[in-house]
Amino acid sequence: MFAGKGVRLGAAVLALTIALSPPVWSAQTALLDGYTQAIAEGAAEDRALAEFYAARNYAPIWTTGADAVRRAALLGALENAAAHGLPAARYDAEGLRAAFEGLRSERERGLLEARMSRVFLTYAHDISNGILEPAKVDPGIVREIPRADGRVLLEGFVASGEGAAHYLHGLAPRAPQYAQLMKARYDLAGQIARGGWGAAVQASKLKPGDQGAAVVALRDRLQAMGYLGRTASAVYDADLQKAVQQYQFDQGLTADGVAGAGTLEEINRAPEERMKSILVAMERLRWMNGLELGPRHVWVNITDFSVKIIDHGKKTFESVTVVGQNQADRRTPEFSDEMEMMVINPSWSVPRSITVKEYLPMMKKNPNAAGHISLVDSRGRTVPRSAVNFAAYNERNFPFAMKQPPSNSNALGLVKFLFPNKYNIYLHDTPSKSLFQKEVRAYSHGCIRVGQPFDLAYALLAPQSADPEGEFQKVLKSGHETTVKLETPVPVHLVYFTAWPTVRGRMEYRRDVYGRDGALWAALAKAGVELQPVAD
Repeated sequence: MFAGKGVRLGAAVLALTIALSPPVWSAQTALLDGYTQAIAEGAAEDRALAEFYAARNYAPIWTTGADAVRRAALLGALENAAAHGLPAARYDAEGLRAAFEGLRSERERGLLEARMSRVFLTYAHDISNGILEPAKVDPGIVREIPRADGRVLLEGFVASGEGAAHYLHGLAPRAPQYAQLMKARYDLAGQIARGGWGAAVQASKLKPGDQGAAVVALRDRLQAMGYLGRTASAVYDADLQKAVQQYQFDQGLTADGVAGAGTLEEINRAPEERMKSILVAMERLRWMNGLELGPRHVWVNITDFSVKIIDHGKKTFESVTVVGQNQADRRTPEFSDEMEMMVINPSWSVPRSITVKEYLPMMKKNPNAAGHISLVDSRGRTVPRSAVNFAAYNERNFPFAMKQPPSNSNALGLVKFLFPNKYNIYLHDTPSKSLFQKEVRAYSHGCIRVGQPFDLAYALLAPQSADPEGEFQKVLKSGHETTVKLETPVPVHLVYFTAWPTVRGRMEYRRDVYGRDGALWAALAKAGVELQPVAD
């Protein structure tokens, strides 16, 4: 890596060496020493640029007549950056065009050459893998971002020749949902320009049979959103009830056809709020660009409280989930890994944080509290509660671990699904089934509880077993803790999308349960992303 004064001195020496050497390009494109010196200076602060230009003896890629295709392709892409939810002002396409028209010297040409390459790299990195470093915005987003080397990007672009525009287009995520989000952004911008979805619904609850101004407002908003056909009815009739149910289903709400407080809160959200969700979703997909999801993978959307198995683009399993509580040390993180095994009849080794922060205070008051969980010393021996003076310990010096043996009441239920990671996050069964009936299901310590864990196990075992259910049940009935490896590990992706398109292109929205999207939008806006403008 180059740095500081060493970079500038090294670049100056390199430029001087090149200036004193015969140029390697033709007389038609030969440049003055001032041009070469300016490129060297402009590229010096970026390792990728310095290496790229040094490797080609500083031959230009933007600033001669032969570079017109590349130049036009980049400027066109920059002018369309807002359609991708990117900060168009960051790239200043208009300023670049003006700079080309106002060139007065070979030095200016060299500086513009380097400037164009810097802008190319900024844009290429932004559209390929995102504008933000997510962990700096929210520590719960621990996803690794695969950013391409700048020199590789430049060399690939130059090698694309007449296909420069196609090369730039291919930098964006190729997931079909990305294109759907772009279209949703465009459509929503048009809706905002036409005045949005109409007046908010002024009511706390509306149900079939109701009528009046609030029902009319509900009708109008659902019509504007595309959930209801043309009607002038002021009555909460069967058609309106059906539209409310479909809306509720699409937003992950209890689909009872009654517009209660939660449903009305979502219906009354401004289209600008939904636009923010779309823009953040596009950024999230850019973080995952280049990540191989896997022909078969597990998809856990934290905001949707769901887990799915996707086989070759089709959903083959789905279950409700419970995710981490909205507390600093309990929110479920976002990352990708590989599921390697399941443990049937698992024991539960209580995490240290839960042991000392939750159970130790309880045992100080009552030594027999949480008596279904064993105390274990450093040698793995069970320690009787009567032998411990709990009052003598605190969070830092408590010398025991806690472990719950396999049972129907085990906190992990009867099966857990492991993708070993440093965050100690996994999917598992639970004896607390009532929580799955709630609409918002953020109650765990961070792991993901699965509503239909046995069915998930059968689905995961199906590729390697002629009788997955029978084999699973046989092990389960033994009562012994047993690890079953997946012959082919399955990628698992823990994601957080509050806006996501259905296979038919309709947008579904979810609540920002951890406030992550709000923080991400604030960071995107600070970086220059604008809410509405989309080029025609």
